[in-house]
Amino acid sequence: MYELKTKENDNSVIEFIEQVADAKKKEDAYRLLDVFTETTGCPARMWGTSIIGFGSYHYKYASGHEGDAPLVGFSPRKAKISLYLALDDPGWDALLESFGKHTRGKGCVYINKVSDIDVDVLRTLIRQSVELLHRLYPNDGE
Repeated sequence: MYELKTKENDNSVIEFIEQVADAKKKEDAYRLLDVFTETTGCPARMWGTSIIGFGSYHYKYASGHEGDAPLVGFSPRKAKISLYLALDDPGWDALLESFGKHTRGKGCVYINKVSDIDVDVLRTLIRQSVELLHRLYPNDGE
């Protein structure tokens, strides 16, 4: 049976951020920690070894695969900062157009640094992601 690698754990978010080698990326991680915490109202928790997540939800697919995931989160990776958001709403394309310099993956947005983006748009994306996931998974963890 498939075992999820990215699980919520008790590792320290601050210790993780302190291990970020690049000083600017570390500063950005602290800025994002504040933005995500203030916007979600959820405490930051480590998910796996490198994702800082906020809140949680339980999903179950038609295939029977199920698990838990953070509502939103980020990871200050070596190359870029990954922002984990629920980007399934077509209306979010317009928001992303005003977001600033980024690239988009299936379930995340990649940025080089916080100064490249509009933090108010990020707050909107976070709120809308949380609202969407609460609607899709009403019996979630938060």
